[in-house]
Amino acid sequence: MALIGTPEVAVTVGATLGEGPIWDAQRKCLWFVDIKGHRLHRFDPATGTLESTEAPEEPGWVVPLADGALLVGAKAGVHRFEDTTFTLLHAVEPDVPGNRLNDAAVHPDGSIWLGTMDNAEEAPSGGYYRLHGSSCTALSPEPMVITNGPAFSPDGRTVYLVDTLERAILAAPVQADGQPGEARLFARVPEGMGYPDGPVVDSSGVVWVGLFSGWGVARFAPNGTFIERIGLPVANVTKIAFGGDDLRTVYATTARKGLSGEELAAQPHAGDLFTFTVDVPGLPPIHPAI
Repeated sequence: MALIGTPEVAVTVGATLGEGPIWDAQRKCLWFVDIKGHRLHRFDPATGTLESTEAPEEPGWVVPLADGALLVGAKAGVHRFEDTTFTLLHAVEPDVPGNRLNDAAVHPDGSIWLGTMDNAEEAPSGGYYRLHGSSCTALSPEPMVITNGPAFSPDGRTVYLVDTLERAILAAPVQADGQPGEARLFARVPEGMGYPDGPVVDSSGVVWVGLFSGWGVARFAPNGTFIERIGLPVANVTKIAFGGDDLRTVYATTARKGLSGEELAAQPHAGDLFTFTVDVPGLPPIHPAI
C-alpha cells in the first residue's frame, strides 16, 4: 500500500468521541457520529460542508439503507432515521441498562453484525448480535468490556472482532447458518501502540484498525502480520472508512475524550475528521437487508 500524501483535516468537528464513519455512495457523502456529543454528522467532500443532527441518547454507528433512510445504532437499540425523525426498530439488551451499542458492519448477505459494551468501560458485559430482516440474534463470542467491529473479509467468510481492553483482534469463520465459528487470536496490538478501536477491511483483505491513544491507524496482513502504523497528529484515532468514487479516499474519525487540557492544547485537531488517499481501494458499501 502506498500512502498518497499526508493525512490532513477534512473538516473541523471537535468531536468528543467521533466514530462510525461510513461512505454513502448514493449521496456521495460520509456519515459518522459523535457518541458522547449525541450527534449524527454528514460530511459532503464536494463542498467541504458538515451538517449535524441531534441523535437520541448515544449514537454508536450509522448505516445507509437502499431507500435513502439510515439505520442508527444508539444506546437503547437500532433506530431508523428519516425526515429528521428517529424511530426505534429493535431494542438491544433492554435488561442491561448499563450497556450501549458501539460499532457495526454489514455482511455481504445483508445482515448487520453489531456489538455492545459497558458504557462505564468496567464490566465484561458486551456482546455481539446479528440483525437480519426483523430477527436480532445473539452471537457466540465470550463477553467483553469494550467490543469493536465487526469487520469482514472480502469474501465474507471471516469476521474480525476487536476486544479493545485486551488489545486483541480475533478472527472467526462465518458459518452457513450466519453464526461465527470458534474465534482465534488474529493479532495483538503491541504495548505502547494504544488500544485497537474500530476495524475495517480493504479490497486486498488487509485489516485496518484505529488506534485509541496510539496516534494513528494500524494495518495487518490477512495472515495477522503487522504491516505498519500510519501516523496522525492526534492521539485518539477511532475508525476509518474508504470513500470517493474509487474508494481510495480514506476518512478517519478521532476523539477528544480522555485528553487533558494540556494535551488538547497540543492537539488542536483532536476530534476532527481526517483524510488521506491510498492506492488500494476499500470494499464497496453494502446496503443491509432490513
